[in-house]
This record gives sequence, C-alpha cells and structure tokens, in this order.
Amino acid sequence: MLASVLIANRGEIACRIIKTARRLGLRTIAVYSDADRDALHVRLADEAVHIGPAPSVESYLVGERILAAAKQTGAQSIHPGYGFLSENAAFAEACEKAGIVFVGPSARAIRAMGLKDGAKALMEQAGVPVVPGYHGERQEAEFLKRKAYEIGYPVLIKAVAGGGGKGMRRVDKAIDFDAALASAQREAQSAFGDPRVLIEKFVLNPRHIEVQVFGDGKGNAVHLFERDCSAQRRHQKVLEEAPAPGMTPETRASMGAAAVAAARAVDYSGAGTIEFIADGSGALRPDGFWFMEMNTRLQVEHPVTEAITGQDLVEWQLRVAAGEHLPLAQDEVPLKGHAVEVRLYAEDPAKKFFPSTGQLLRLRAPANMPHVRTDMGVREGDDVTMFYDPMIGKIIAHGETRLVALRTLRGFLSRMEVAGPKTNLAFLAAAMGHEAFMAGDIDTGFIDRH
Repeated sequence: MLASVLIANRGEIACRIIKTARRLGLRTIAVYSDADRDALHVRLADEAVHIGPAPSVESYLVGERILAAAKQTGAQSIHPGYGFLSENAAFAEACEKAGIVFVGPSARAIRAMGLKDGAKALMEQAGVPVVPGYHGERQEAEFLKRKAYEIGYPVLIKAVAGGGGKGMRRVDKAIDFDAALASAQREAQSAFGDPRVLIEKFVLNPRHIEVQVFGDGKGNAVHLFERDCSAQRRHQKVLEEAPAPGMTPETRASMGAAAVAAARAVDYSGAGTIEFIADGSGALRPDGFWFMEMNTRLQVEHPVTEAITGQDLVEWQLRVAAGEHLPLAQDEVPLKGHAVEVRLYAEDPAKKFFPSTGQLLRLRAPANMPHVRTDMGVREGDDVTMFYDPMIGKIIAHGETRLVALRTLRGFLSRMEVAGPKTNLAFLAAAMGHEAFMAGDIDTGFIDRH
C-alpha cells in the first residue's frame, strides 16, 4: 500500500478521499487556494499546502504548483479526484516523470478516450456498439450538414473535446443546422479551446446509463454494475441511482460485457465509467444501447455503486495505484438492494438555477438514519463562494428495494435544514417524489417535461 497521498482537489471529493486514505493508514496532504484557507478538506488532512489565488486557473488547475506541493511534502502519490486535473493526460505524464504515482489511468488511456471522435473509432474496433453518426476529421459546414441529412434528423452536434453539455446542440430540422453548428463551435472553442464537433443520431426518449469499470493494468478488468443518470437538467446530472430501473439480467450482462471490452481496449488501470445512451421508448434491450464516451476518473455519483456493492471505490483506486491486482473477480462482485443519490446545490431554482453564494447560516442533517450517507464539503458557517462549483454535498440512501430507498431519501430531505444561500433542496424532493420518477418512467427529458 502507498504511504502518502496528496489530494489535488477540494470540497466534498477531497474530504471523501481523505476519509478512505486515513482509514488505510496513509498520510494525507491537502492543497488549498486563498478562498479555501479554512475549508473542511484542509482541516481534515494531516498537512495542507497553499497553492495560489482563489481562481482555479491560478491554483487547482496549475499542475506545476500541485507537483511542487507534492515534492515539498514528500507525497508518494497524487489523487486528482474529479474535475480539475483528473483527466489531464499531460499532468498524469508529469507525475510519472516526477516519480509520483498518479492515482488514475495512464496518460495513454486518458488521451485515447479523451476525444469523443477517436474514442468512438476505438470502440468500433473493439466491437462496442456506437451511436450512428459522423466522427471523422472533416469540419466544413456544408459537409457536416450533408452528413446530418444522411444520418437522419433529429441529430446531436457534439464537441469532440466536450463534456458537461457544453458544445452540444440538438437539431430537429435541416433549416436549423447552420445556426446550431455555429453556436456549438463557438461554445466548444470557448470551453475547450477546440471547435471541432461530431454528428450523432439523436435517440428519442434516451436514457443515460453508465457502467462502473475497474482495471488493474495487468489484463484484468471488471464492472461493478450500472447507474441510471437520466434525470438531467441541461445535460447535467441531478439524481442518480443504481441499479437502473427496469434493467433485465440479459441487458445488464450485454452492457457490462461491452463496458469491460471498452476498458480492455486501452489496457485500463483504475476507476472509469463507460457512458451509454439507451433507447428508453420501451423496455431496455440487449441490442438497444450505444457507447457515448468514457470518463477516465472517479464519478460524482460513485457512492450509489458503493452502496449496492459494499465496496469502497477509492480504496480500490489506491490499491490498484500501488500495483495490486483487482480486489474481486467479476463473479465475486455483490449486488444488494437499491441506492439513490441527489446533489445538493447552492442555486436558485426559481431563477433558472442561477448559483447562489453566501454564508451557510444553518446546515443540519437529521440524525439516526443509518441507511443514509452524506458526503459534504462544507460545514455550517462556511461560505459558498463564486469561484467554484456550488455543490454543498451529496446525499445517498440505500434500501432493500427502489421504493424503500426513495422513501428513505425523501424523508431525510424533508427533515434537512439549510439556510443562507438559496438551494435546490425542495426541487430535489419534488423531482424524486414525482409519480413518473417513482414509477421509473425516466429519460433525459424528464425534468424539462415535468
């Protein structure tokens, strides 16, 4: 096992990694910006190093400062969490050159799966089903428009280097294509410094189902079942659950095999997620899902997988990074019950979910609810600033059945007290209590529709 780990992140994910690392006996090192000097993750770690001003481009996104902090403290490894430098191949490479273990996949795997067009071509070669579309190099507007016509409307224009819904536009008619393409390219250039796009067939009533995979870089790879992340707002996940409602053993086996094949195609090491789009117009089918992309990192929603498998995915990451084999073989991975997660944000649903800032005057969770887990990155009295993602934390409930998990989580939310910034607490309770959600009638249009 590794002796020490520097967490190149902040907020709830930094706190969550520190918790597992300390349980395993690792010395933990936090990094912090000016805005995070008194943050919870700084207080939880054994050591903490200041890395710069509040803006992330001057602190958490500066790989040289993270590496300098690691060398200063003698950190044996760096865990990037998610976001920031977690999928930065150059940073993973820099860690390796500095003799520091990067807790994640190889730079080669990050690069192979980092661009949507190249990843889709690789998946086609590996026999993984891919959404019909154009993933080539040509970017002339007229050529792309012709490809969209050949694919058949509706189509999705997606940024090649995209994520989080940026650089993505749905187009229903050819007359709207030119404007949508220009808009997607501008947004892609602004967000990722790369205006290139691909064109995909838009799957009607799509469900977003992803599979947690793990590899050890020694030829071994497994999946830890699926998560349904279909309840989204502007392509951002809002509620996640595992396993997916309506999943059949046949479809799970087919989807899991495809996900493992995807991981093996890049000799994957560590935690990753294979994201599929599934046809939600009827029952889930073994031939009704297609590869979208791979996230070469831990996901925000990983706790629901931990709840149904009883595994600590951060521990798996640290063990694999230390050179160990996977803790379990595929047929040893358990599946117990159902778990649901919501993301509690400082935002105002009444004002188009605009981020809300200010001091958390009150943040109290109900006590004595053993089947609920809270992953928080702030405490009562802390400030939610304008500099970072306004997530307060995540709340996860586990139950023997989906209905039990939903009722448990709704009960918890109804007794939770948050004051200060506006939050989406009431919105979350309303969404998960909606009759369509309770019935499992969910696709990516659920929130907009209701």
